Amino acid sequence: MSKTIVVKIGGSTWDSRDAALDDIVALQREGHRIAVVHGGGEMVSRWLAAQGVESRFVDGVRETGEDALPVAVAVLAGLVNKQLVAGINALGGRAAGLSGADGACIVARRRPELGFVGEIERVDAALLTSLLDGGYMPVIAPIGVEGAQLLNINADTVAGEVAVALKADLLAFLTDVAGVLDSEGRTLERLSAPDVKSLTRNGTISRGMLPKVEACLKASAAGCAALIVDGRREGALRAALEGRIAGTRIG
Repeated sequence: MSKTIVVKIGGSTWDSRDAALDDIVALQREGHRIAVVHGGGEMVSRWLAAQGVESRFVDGVRETGEDALPVAVAVLAGLVNKQLVAGINALGGRAAGLSGADGACIVARRRPELGFVGEIERVDAALLTSLLDGGYMPVIAPIGVEGAQLLNINADTVAGEVAVALKADLLAFLTDVAGVLDSEGRTLERLSAPDVKSLTRNGTISRGMLPKVEACLKASAAGCAALIVDGRREGALRAALEGRIAGTRIG
């Protein structure tokens, strides 16, 4: 049976993306409806550093000042997005790249304390659904809009909201770790909302893992299976789809 799957690919897995892309393309060929949300924070940081702009983060979210916004948009919606689309298409997939500005599909509200960072108000799934219905895989850069103003949005948050808007069956975060790890480095196979609250309070879940876990909780509350898995492992996405634990299931 065809399923709707939202996959988040992080910039931290960019150098080892081939295994993840093979999985994504194989599942699309089998008839599953795949939407990809990507990050690219490490590449943004490199381009900012080349411009002499320091990267700062608050709870895993990048501060995006007026000098950083053009770089973030150009790298995420341009270079990273098109490289990923080209990679998927070269493997035989059918991908179309866009950002949340296209069709105003991601409408956000600016968070002034973080510069030009957006908090998502709504995701209009019409454009994404149209692409999926046409047999294409939307590849979404995490840029949203407030009127005519472009805003940088945390890609993990985008993935969760897209999964909810598409009524996805599965939200899978492909990362460069085995899942959520406990204080001794062991993978936690399942976490409930109270577990997440406790582990966040004691610091086990922190920094870049925070928005991933929060996105998983939101998707899970909407009836979507949500997992954080090691995207460097061949077959990790299929294992997640088939219910074989290959990381941390949340919710």
